[in-house]
Amino acid sequence: MHRSEQIDPGSGSAQGALAVRFRAIRALTEALVGPLSDADASLQSMEDASPAKWHLSHTTWFWETFLLRGSAPGYRLHRADWPFLFNSYYEAEGARISRAARGLLSRPTLAEVLEWRAIVTAAMEPLLGDPALADLIALGVAHEEQHAELLLTDIKHAFFQNPLGPAMWQGGAPAAAAPAGPLGWHAHPGGIARVGHQSDGFAFDNEGPAHRVLLEPFALADRLVTNAEWDAFIAGGGYRDARLWLSDGWAWVQREGVTAPLYRGAEGTHFTHQGWQARDPHAPVTHISFYEADAFATWAGARLPTEFEWEAIARGQDGASPAPAHDPAAGNQLYCAGPVLPVGSPGLFGDCWQFTRSAYLPFPGFRPAAGAVGEYNGKFMSGQVVLRGASCATVRGHSRPSYRNFFYPHQRWQFTGLRLAKDC
Repeated sequence: MHRSEQIDPGSGSAQGALAVRFRAIRALTEALVGPLSDADASLQSMEDASPAKWHLSHTTWFWETFLLRGSAPGYRLHRADWPFLFNSYYEAEGARISRAARGLLSRPTLAEVLEWRAIVTAAMEPLLGDPALADLIALGVAHEEQHAELLLTDIKHAFFQNPLGPAMWQGGAPAAAAPAGPLGWHAHPGGIARVGHQSDGFAFDNEGPAHRVLLEPFALADRLVTNAEWDAFIAGGGYRDARLWLSDGWAWVQREGVTAPLYRGAEGTHFTHQGWQARDPHAPVTHISFYEADAFATWAGARLPTEFEWEAIARGQDGASPAPAHDPAAGNQLYCAGPVLPVGSPGLFGDCWQFTRSAYLPFPGFRPAAGAVGEYNGKFMSGQVVLRGASCATVRGHSRPSYRNFFYPHQRWQFTGLRLAKDC
């Protein structure tokens, strides 16, 4: 179900690379909370989001539960009552605190959580060279990479609730994106395409099995939709024209009073990890819902791509090595350059997750794994839509052409954007 490395998982070089990735993500997750106080790290702004301290703890619970508990002789749980606090949704692992109540966990403190992390990280070291555990360790690394991104998006939403508009990281204004040129298109002739994960590298179970699909001729835009283009949509009455919207989307707009993407302020500003900043008209629009993406595509005389159309174009691009990306606050390893903002870089990876019009459903022949790890993806295949690519907050190398992210149609606190498609 899960594969670990792009070389023989039993080889020393593969084990060494996996150990490096393990240490890197453990360090990165902790670097991300460096600017946060205990109070900051305990904030939960909505049920979709979790406190930064909970992300630190849940990823540590994962290593303790699925690796150390059964594979490290003599290892004992750091605290027998903490699994109840930090289990997420694994029914096989028993009862857990309500998701909506995670923000009530003033204890353990941030310092206690970081101490626990250090103990678990050290206890994992002897296991990193065991080829029999390589697949599960690779899953754990990918799992913590996901939570590093969630930590960033969740704390942004929490800080956004503060009328003072606090900055997570200090610094000057971000560099401006290059002006977006006229929209171009990647044309595809259609035909039978093989999609899904097809290499010996790691993949989540929902990326397979690989299978064939029939594509009609289509074209995918060569860049993302920009803030300036979205401004034209707003000025043209896009949020007031029911004809552009899916029924559920129009009901959502009316019910929630939505008039713009999330985090937008007055006079061309938006909220970022550096507080309120001027909004760059040339940068990709972000923090939109599926409903908004679909309405814009209709307004633009285009449509959203299917996930397989997107993948067919992405097959020629490398999701592991996009444009240079170093976040000075976190120290390394994010797709973003500078502050956590999309900048309009070339390629299909690294600025924002891109909505497709595909429902999140199992591929033909999909079977979840036995045991608790089988709950990782399969049981969520209902009512959600697939996104492809990676965002500026994604750990570099985490994504690939077959990677399937998924959210409910109304959600937009993640770095979500869109790339248009059309029939040919």
